[in-house]
Amino acid sequence: MAKIKLLEDASQKPATRTFTDATPLLDDPEKLRATAKDKGYLFFRQFLPPELVLNLRREILAVIDRHGLLDRSKPFMEGYADAGAVDKLGDGEVNWYGTGVPRDVYLEVQKLESFHALAHEPKLIRLYETLFEERVLPHPRNIARVMIPSRALHPTPTHQDYIHVQGDVNTWTCWVPLGDVPAALGGLSILEESYKAGLLGVAANPGPGGLESIVCGMGYEWAEGDYKAGDIITFHSLTVHKALPNRIPGKIRLSVDLRYQPVSRPIERGALEPHLGAPGGFTWEDLYRHWTRKDLQFYWKNENLQLVDFDESIRWQKEKIC
Repeated sequence: MAKIKLLEDASQKPATRTFTDATPLLDDPEKLRATAKDKGYLFFRQFLPPELVLNLRREILAVIDRHGLLDRSKPFMEGYADAGAVDKLGDGEVNWYGTGVPRDVYLEVQKLESFHALAHEPKLIRLYETLFEERVLPHPRNIARVMIPSRALHPTPTHQDYIHVQGDVNTWTCWVPLGDVPAALGGLSILEESYKAGLLGVAANPGPGGLESIVCGMGYEWAEGDYKAGDIITFHSLTVHKALPNRIPGKIRLSVDLRYQPVSRPIERGALEPHLGAPGGFTWEDLYRHWTRKDLQFYWKNENLQLVDFDESIRWQKEKIC
């Protein structure tokens, strides 16, 4: 009987490329768009003021500390978890919808006005207006990743955001590390040009999102690098990416996912709800209760948006055979 030659699992390939700083392209919009179209992502050094992201880091660490999960024997801003307290958490709490923390901790993070205000930074808005060549809509469903190291924590698998976000395929994610994130801490890795392959099949995975993209036999190359506070990486909704494993014992990885799209394009209804909110969860009214900035609240209602329903059929799972 002839042997079946299995395809290489591209998710396991080592990175062969490092990120190139796209900052010089900000002065050349046509080249910026051409590079985004070629690679499917853009990486920027010191795009945001470091003090801006470090202040948000401080607020989130304070939440973790109030819940008894921060190691007070270490410098506060270094962000080390209390191993004993973390070990007492159940598997379901550590892996609660891929957030890295139990529900009550995540709700408190979601209530932070500064967390949601980050998505509206003028420099970010200008970047996406340049990329889309029209007005931009920041999605209100912002996601915080409070990845407290635990033996029970499942890493984020190889995936495409479109499976979860849907709406317009030209939606872009902005991943912002809240502090320095060297590759050893579990930064984001990008499969360059992979968005050109279109929507991929998926298989079940215990990590955040519950699904991994099947990248068997794909010839694209992984790019990675160390992140500093103020750096961002942004990518197309079909660009394949994953989180690297955290190899620094006890250290928490903090980051946020922000999403942007042309305001004229369709948006999935759920993208206008809080992350892990309704039905059955918290509401915008819960989050807004102590906010001071009215311009951040229900701003999307001022737009004539094309709303579309979530299509569960594209999440049909296959057996991963490589």
